[in-house]
Amino acid sequence: MNASQQTTVGIIGLGAMGAPMARRLLEAGTAVVITSRREQPELVAAGAIWVDTAREVGAAADAVLLMLPDLPEVEQVLAGDDGLLADAGDLLLMIGSTSSATAVRTLAERLDTETGGRVRVLDCPVSGGVDGAEAGTLSIMLGGSEEDAALATDLLAPCGNPVHLGPLGAGEVAKACNQMVVAATILAIGEASVLAERSGLDLEQMWTLLGGGYAGSTLLRSRHRKVVDADYSASGMAKYMVKDLSFATDVATATQTNPALLPALSAAFGELTERGLGDEDIAVTRKFVAER
Repeated sequence: MNASQQTTVGIIGLGAMGAPMARRLLEAGTAVVITSRREQPELVAAGAIWVDTAREVGAAADAVLLMLPDLPEVEQVLAGDDGLLADAGDLLLMIGSTSSATAVRTLAERLDTETGGRVRVLDCPVSGGVDGAEAGTLSIMLGGSEEDAALATDLLAPCGNPVHLGPLGAGEVAKACNQMVVAATILAIGEASVLAERSGLDLEQMWTLLGGGYAGSTLLRSRHRKVVDADYSASGMAKYMVKDLSFATDVATATQTNPALLPALSAAFGELTERGLGDEDIAVTRKFVAER
């Protein structure tokens, strides 16, 4: 029996990413305890243990995965009489949020002091989208101690490929780098689509062709249909890129890096959001460029 079958994992944040990750863990034989603002009958039917509060999750689990948007939501889950830490023992807190590396380290230091070392923090942001979460092929970026990362690697392996990249915060730095590449790629795809369409090209034919060359990417394969069909129903909302790119900017400042592309990406996605397109899928860059 490996560590994942001996460790009870709590999961809070059962949205588009958290729910399929919970299913992957259950399928691997991991004991999973959950709570949510909405009932989760499918996960309970699959074997998840439902409790009513975050406090009960903390009491029952050895490790807790938080798939929440950012640290303010994490803080809400941790705090209060019914909060995650109210009745927790020794606990590995795995933060899957895309957040500031500096803020994650600050949170970890505070929790270490407040709990006498009982609560350890590891950052584990992911990339691969809903498709990757459902298929168990996520790229999972770990930052933390060697011991905690070894446990997290074992626990999260059913969800994809966990890799320990360095000390606490390293996962968030990697995710910031990932989001820079994603933002640049999807903006280029949107802009190129407008250029091609206004030049009379068939977008389906063009992107199928270019996808076999150097322009091909996982992101193009994932968003090919949405871009061609102008389907902007969200599987990854564009407005989150504003937050994510701000964390990349923090990293640039901390490392005394003067980036050429990052300011342009931040400005573009800020403008996109201001134009009311932020709740759409990131493929909405095509519409954004067309309307400028």
